[in-house]
Amino acid sequence: MIKKTCRIALLAFLFLSFFASFTIAQPLRQIKDANLRIVNIPKKIDRIICSGPGSLRLITYFGAQDLVVAVDDIETRNNKFDARPYSLASPQFKKLPVFGGFRGHDNPEKILGLKNFPQVIFKTFATMGYDPVELEQKTGIPVVILEYGDLFKGRKKIFNALNIIGQVLQNESRAKELITFFNAHINELENRTKEITDQKTCFVGGIAFKGPHGFQSTEPSYPPFQFINAQNIASTGGKTGKNIRHSNFSKEKILQADPDILFLDLSTLQMGKGHGGLHELKNDPVYRGLTAVKTNKVYGVLPYNWYTQNFGSILADAWYIGKILYPDRFADLDPEKKADDIYEFLVSKPVFGSMNSLFQNMVFKPVDLN
Repeated sequence: MIKKTCRIALLAFLFLSFFASFTIAQPLRQIKDANLRIVNIPKKIDRIICSGPGSLRLITYFGAQDLVVAVDDIETRNNKFDARPYSLASPQFKKLPVFGGFRGHDNPEKILGLKNFPQVIFKTFATMGYDPVELEQKTGIPVVILEYGDLFKGRKKIFNALNIIGQVLQNESRAKELITFFNAHINELENRTKEITDQKTCFVGGIAFKGPHGFQSTEPSYPPFQFINAQNIASTGGKTGKNIRHSNFSKEKILQADPDILFLDLSTLQMGKGHGGLHELKNDPVYRGLTAVKTNKVYGVLPYNWYTQNFGSILADAWYIGKILYPDRFADLDPEKKADDIYEFLVSKPVFGSMNSLFQNMVFKPVDLN
């Protein structure tokens, strides 16, 4: 342990010496991160790493993949299932050096040992994994903290994160484009579905939360439902209620409410044959008694909570669910094309087909329960 600490200290000293000499020719500038810390960063940024869930996703939204010099270990895994559009669109990430573990468990020694020294570390979920202040002290590399937020009640946080990234990368125009893009989609979805009096009730099950779960796993504040004013039986108060990210809704309550339409988050397929939401819908007597199961009104949707929220998939799911719940108001919609339009804007490639094939071609289709 002492030897390891000495190695880190020596590497930090060498890097700080390098960084000090580097900044003589490369003037610094200041930005304010999400924790309101003033961070000194080089005027021109050419090399970065991204720590924490969603951090690399946001950088991909800026088309800044070429600046990334190393990744956390989740990016180099070869998984049977993968619902991260940014990763599918940027396979080069799998070939980069690894600087630490996923969920922010950074390794200062590995970072200091990188052939291409990062000039900035972007870090989401600052309380998860390695402390960002300590990481900055041990490596001498500026750490820019981002609050990931969400597209529902945490929209200000994610928009602030985009603005901070835009400042660091000196690409404020892309930050504005992204914010405009998200707001435009959400506003159109809400406009198409407002003032509907005869609404069908619905429920989404099988949502991932730090891993796959069965059909009871849901979100009372499921964003696609929020954007289209859906009548979610698990809701705790809609747009004026609490923003509850995850809960297990009892089978008894689902049976009692007997929603008109069910949606299955296909992340549940990770649980394998004989397990998960699909297996339960096919075999559990409680679920078999639901009207939506009897009438074949169960539909597959894209997993979106995969190394935290994939915002493009949230929007794609919202458009598809809108078409299922209100077909007359979405008659012009091709859900697969809309999904790829979203992915092309965010991650530069149409990856819907790739994700659909990974999830047994069940996305945006009625689920076969026979």
